[in-house]
Parts: sequence; C-alpha cells; structure tokens
Amino acid sequence: MGAPPRARGNKNMGLINATLTRAKYRLATASDELTFAIGNLPSRFTSVRLQADLPYGSEPGQKLDVYALPELQNRPVVIFWYGGGWTDGRKEEYRFIGTALAERGYVAVLPDYRKFPAVKFPTFVHDGAQALVWARRHAHEWGGDKSRIVVMGHSVGAHLAAMLAYQPDYLQAAEGRRKWIRAFVGLSGMYAPVPESEIFRQIIPPPYRSDDWQPLWHVDAEAPPSLLLHGLEDRLVNPQETIRLRNTLVRHGVHVEMELYSGRSHADTVAAFSPVARRRLPALNSAARFIDRLRPHPTHLHAARSQITRNLHASA
Repeated sequence: MGAPPRARGNKNMGLINATLTRAKYRLATASDELTFAIGNLPSRFTSVRLQADLPYGSEPGQKLDVYALPELQNRPVVIFWYGGGWTDGRKEEYRFIGTALAERGYVAVLPDYRKFPAVKFPTFVHDGAQALVWARRHAHEWGGDKSRIVVMGHSVGAHLAAMLAYQPDYLQAAEGRRKWIRAFVGLSGMYAPVPESEIFRQIIPPPYRSDDWQPLWHVDAEAPPSLLLHGLEDRLVNPQETIRLRNTLVRHGVHVEMELYSGRSHADTVAAFSPVARRRLPALNSAARFIDRLRPHPTHLHAARSQITRNLHASA
C-alpha cells in the first residue's frame, strides 16, 4: 500500500525538477532574449532579401528562412541552428544572424526544428539533416554554391550542427552525404553534455548512451575543418566542452581553430553578430575569415566555366 504514494511522489518530484530546470534556463537566458530582440532591430533596414517559412519537410516546425543579397553567384551557404535547450527558440528571433551572414555575401539558411516535449533526441538532428539536404538542393536559387556548405550553431544548435558534421549516419538517412559539409562553426557549443537533470533525461532518454549524443565521440579523420568559439564566463555550457572537442579534433588530424573569450558569457558569441554588440568580441569577423578560406570544389568551377562558354557561344 505504501509503494503507489511513493511512486507518485517521485513522479511529482521529477515534474517539479523539470519545471525548475526550465525556469532556471529561462532566467539565465532572459537577458540574452532581450539582447537578441534589440539586435534584430537593425536587421529591418537592409538590402538583404528574406524568403520566410519555406518548408523542408511535411511536419509542423519543419520550415526555414533564407537570407541573401540580390544577384549573388557561387557563394558559400551557411546553415545556422539556434539554441534554446531543445525546448525553446524560433528562427525569427535570429534575423540578425541571417542578415549579418547575408551582408557578408553568404546565402544564410535558418531552420526551425521540432522540440521537446513534442519530440525527443535524435529527432532534432534528423530535422537538421533534412534541412541541410533541402538547402543544398535549392542553393542555386539564391546564388549559393552547393560545394561550400557550412554548418553553424549556437549552444544546442551547435550540438545539432556538430552531430551532422561528425556523425555521417544522419545525413545518409536523409539521402545526403557528410562530405557535403565543408566546415563547422560552433558558438558556445554543447559537445559533451551530461544528463544531470530530469529534463535532460527526458529529452535524451534510454537506450541512448553518451557515445550516441555527444558529438566529440563521433570525430574521425574525415571530419570537416572546425572553428570553435566560446566565452570563458559561460554559466550554461562549460567552456571545457569546447576545449575537449578541440583536443579530439587535433588527435584525429582535423584542422581546428579555437577562440576563448575572457569575461564573455553564453550568449555573447551569438549576440556579437548583431551590429549593436559586435564590439564585444570578434566572432563575426572570425567566422567570416574562416568561411572565406573555403574554395569552390573543382568540379563546380568546371561546370561554371562550361556555362560561361555556352553563354558566350549563344550570344555570338
């Protein structure tokens, strides 16, 4: 007779812990949300074109926005996934990211993805794979170069991007290829999370183990070049996760660059993409330098030259 009340008590305590965890996360990120809202204001006054709510799948939440300057040709495609603890966030909150990347001459793709409690791990990553396959298929429509796809993310968005960059199975399941990813850029990323809270154990439930959900376990010699940025005063994601990932990439002979920012918090690496916060740290400039070093694939250059030749003959 005593077991059922105890079971209900444990269940209730789990719900309380989960609620407190959400509240703690939202309290910690409240100032970040204000920063992002202010940061979005300048993005309303720009020549960047925005095509919003394009479906990359049939499920609710599987939509993305594309940002690009007019008349681009063969420019890198940067796909950015936002954070939010797998429970919160909307692509519209990150217009400043899309605008900043587009103003640098990239085709910027910002997908939404389904979240807990509607779905659990690894559905977030599968959504990411679908978005990447869609972006590659349609890149030319905005002047994008499908041979230069960069995956980028902040916080758990960096976790999602890293899983695609380092674990080839997700893209294979979406009829894509890991080799399509030319580079990874992680902002305050979660690369070795430990399920310390009840909500985490619900989001990533058994039978999944750490070597399933921790991106650093999937690094191999075929991993793409990576840029890792993290604030040393991050209280949500330990900067040691970035350092561990960097060391793992080095051990496998993968090119990696890392920047750790003294006195900077979890949100600073992404907020620095907004004009109102770029003086905080050089995250945007560092990402742009990294991306600009990518060269078009030789077969893509050959196709472009062939098209130019055909156009010349047609006009003769």
